[in-house]
Amino acid sequence: MSAVVELAECELGYGRSTVYSELNLELHAGRTALLGPNGAGKSTLLAALAGSLKPKRGRIALGTGPAPWGSSRRHYLASVAWVPQATRAYPGLKVREQVAFAGWLKGMSRTDAWDSALGALRTVGLSDLADRASTTLSGGQLRRAGIASALVHDATLILLDEPTVGLDPLQRDQFLEALERLPDTVSVICSTHLLTEITDTYDELVVVDRGQVRTQRSISAVFSDPAGGDAATALRREYEKWVEREQ
Repeated sequence: MSAVVELAECELGYGRSTVYSELNLELHAGRTALLGPNGAGKSTLLAALAGSLKPKRGRIALGTGPAPWGSSRRHYLASVAWVPQATRAYPGLKVREQVAFAGWLKGMSRTDAWDSALGALRTVGLSDLADRASTTLSGGQLRRAGIASALVHDATLILLDEPTVGLDPLQRDQFLEALERLPDTVSVICSTHLLTEITDTYDELVVVDRGQVRTQRSISAVFSDPAGGDAATALRREYEKWVEREQ
């Protein structure tokens, strides 16, 4: 698979604190699950990929293309969308207006953003709610509206930070169905700390813990368990090898 984004010799952290001392990672086209316990460095990595956290050293780029820092920053930010865990509704805006507003913030004309918003909502299964007040959406619907806000400006990489936290089982399934409906031209990196979130919806799994990448494998390889058992058992067995346990 081709690399959608690359990090080379990156030191990532906040102030004097370092989370990743030397991170080298290629994230591939398709849907990637970023798994790790709380405090593993998932949000730090997503913040760097979103262009909101500047590496202390090293390089981040879309394949061999634009980087989030320097002269190509605007191009990079137009191609990448970060959907935070707490997607919020904007009082006074209808759902389509909120999605169109996201496109306008990314540099689209008002007309283009408005026209594109309905198609983006259709992709995530929310077109029937386009004229509803955004403040009336459920948590699961807001998460899907967040994806639509990324699709409206033709982002090629969508970053999702723990998007299923707080969702009930039905909302979670609807969210995963929305991911499966995304066009092949859009890649997704989705973080989670829950083993139960890792399904064959994803193409690849990256496990991080304590500022290190513990493994990067295809989902099919992870769920291929020579010791027998179902997929969930195989994943848990592997995960316990990758993640350092507190003694």
